[in-house]
Amino acid sequence: MIVELALLTITPGREAEFEALFPTAIKVIARTPGYLAHELRRSVETPNRFAMRIEWATLEDHTVGFRGSPAFAEWRGHVQPFFAAPAVVEHFRPVAGEED
Repeated sequence: MIVELALLTITPGREAEFEALFPTAIKVIARTPGYLAHELRRSVETPNRFAMRIEWATLEDHTVGFRGSPAFAEWRGHVQPFFAAPAVVEHFRPVAGEED
């Protein structure tokens, strides 16, 4: 399993709109083959920053399957208007923890 972590900086004052839209937008990703689970968390210290965590079966499920599909443009169409800065995205593989 691969974990995608994305740091999303939302335009100040639009956080509630983003939170309300997120359940609709994430459904676009959730129907992608290889998608396993997600969560969205809001920063306590920086209220317009969110951390999105998505679990993928493989790296390619995200980087090729999702990003190379029309669903990627659909996802971006939902969330892009809320971004104050480009998302910072990285992928992580297990080293220690529940998958040992």
